[in-house]
Amino acid sequence: MSEKITIYDIAKKLNITAATVSRALNNNPKIKDSTRELVLETAASMNYKQNKLALALKSGKSNNIGVIVPRIDSNFFASVIRGIEEELYPHGYQVIICQTHENPKRENENLYTLIDAQVDGIIMSVTDVTNENDNAFHNVLEKNVPLIFFDRSKHIDGVSSVTINDFKGGYIATKQLINQGCKHIAHLSGDQSLEIFKNRFLGYKQALLDNGITFNEKYVIQSKSSLEAGKEAIDILLELETPPDAVFSSSDFAALGVIQELKERNINIPNEFCVAGFSNEPFTKFMELSITSVDQSPLEMGRMSARVFLEQVDKTETIKIEKKVVLAPELHIRKSSTRINS
Repeated sequence: MSEKITIYDIAKKLNITAATVSRALNNNPKIKDSTRELVLETAASMNYKQNKLALALKSGKSNNIGVIVPRIDSNFFASVIRGIEEELYPHGYQVIICQTHENPKRENENLYTLIDAQVDGIIMSVTDVTNENDNAFHNVLEKNVPLIFFDRSKHIDGVSSVTINDFKGGYIATKQLINQGCKHIAHLSGDQSLEIFKNRFLGYKQALLDNGITFNEKYVIQSKSSLEAGKEAIDILLELETPPDAVFSSSDFAALGVIQELKERNINIPNEFCVAGFSNEPFTKFMELSITSVDQSPLEMGRMSARVFLEQVDKTETIKIEKKVVLAPELHIRKSSTRINS
């Protein structure tokens, strides 16, 4: 294996000091253009590569951004990451992606790993809202590293967030079901300790009350975002003395599970039973029975999260501005909740 080329090797070849080479490589304005060009040409010919970590330690800037998500095998989170990259790449930033797999311990490890990697900022969707990782969050802020939450957030002073209006999303989805003549509307909720799921539930509940429909707590089932969870939930709901005639699900995947189970029971969708989901996953519009769903605008959420980061960063210092951005949800009405004679 060939030895790694250093600035001392370049300096020796050009008969100049290592300090001059270092300044030239880092575009120090005190270095003449002719000297800088000579150093850069020589470094390239000798296959010299800068130590990015050492440079970050010295300058305090790595041009790397950490992004923490529950999982990347999700269209929503993948689209958010795409939006972040599209916005930051022209500014010279690279993205380091970490997954928590919904595990608070892994989230904690991710935070400390990114800090050790000298990232210039962290954009993340939290795993849960317990205080388990508060020390890690505060450590990020103490290091003067901008921290921006997206989608799933928690209230920490000094931390900005980019979310959508989940309350309104839950409200307009439920109102659509009411407009189709549904009277007994169930709700599949995620973990309501997370604000996004709590607000979707509150939007659902308020839509019922505003339209003269009595809220029935038996119609609310906490479920995971999966087909199996949707199937299990609708099995329970259909056994009630007065079964529902519609479901608003906080997850498109659970909504798909509901639809599959209803089809197996030969229950007609949407004339006998209407379904609406949340997230506007790609499959919702491509199915033969397309699914009504609330769009979370993940691409725009990613771009906006990146813009919030850029607003907080200056060439010399971090500007302490806490910003709360709330995007408007959009309901895509499709076959699963559109009755012909409504």
